[in-house]
Amino acid sequence: MTRLIIAVLALIAACSPAPPAPAEPPPPGSQTAIFAGGCFWSSEKAFEHVRGVSSVVSGFAGGHVANPTYAQVVRGGTGHREAIQVTFDPRVVSYRALVDRFWRTIDPTDPGGVFCDQGPSYRTAVFATAEQRPIAEASRTAAQRALGREFVTPVLASARFWPAGPEHQDYAERNPARYEAYRIGCRRTPALQRVWGDAAVN
Repeated sequence: MTRLIIAVLALIAACSPAPPAPAEPPPPGSQTAIFAGGCFWSSEKAFEHVRGVSSVVSGFAGGHVANPTYAQVVRGGTGHREAIQVTFDPRVVSYRALVDRFWRTIDPTDPGGVFCDQGPSYRTAVFATAEQRPIAEASRTAAQRALGREFVTPVLASARFWPAGPEHQDYAERNPARYEAYRIGCRRTPALQRVWGDAAVN
C-alpha cells in the first residue's frame, strides 16, 4: 500500500512537467544556500517558515544536463539531485544555523537517499560556496559528533541550481492532503525520530 501511494503521487507530480518559473531577484543583502535533502517537497517544507528565510525553491543541482525536467531527473542519467535553494537574510538567520537545521531533516548516514526515497536523485548533500564550505564542514563535524554515527552526506562545491516546474513549488502548502499521504506512506516522521529523536525537523 505504501509503495502504491508513493507511485501514484510520483505519477501525479510528473504528469504535467512545466518549464521552470523565472527566478525573482533576491532581496538586497540576501544570500543563498543549496541543500539536497531527498524529496524536495519535504526539504522545502522544513525551511519555508524559518525566520529570516525569504524564499525556498525546489529544483535540481549537481548534474551535467542544462535545464533538466523532473521526468529527466527521475529517469536518471543527468547526475542531478533533488535540491532546494534557500534565500535568507544573514542579519536574521546565519548560514550555520541553516546547515545545522538541514542535518536534522535527513538521515545523514544513508548513502542511498532519504527514507522511502531511494536512488541517485535522492542522495543528500550540502552544496557550498568557497566561503560557505568551512562553515558547512564545521556544522557537519558538530552534528556527526552529536549523533554519534558516521555521516555519509557530503559537503560539495557549489553547483548550478535549476528550479523545478511550478507544480513542485510550495507543494506541501498547495497540496496538503497529497503531501500528508506521502509523508505518512513514507513513514517520514517516525523515521526521522529514530535518527534524531526530539531534535528531528519534520
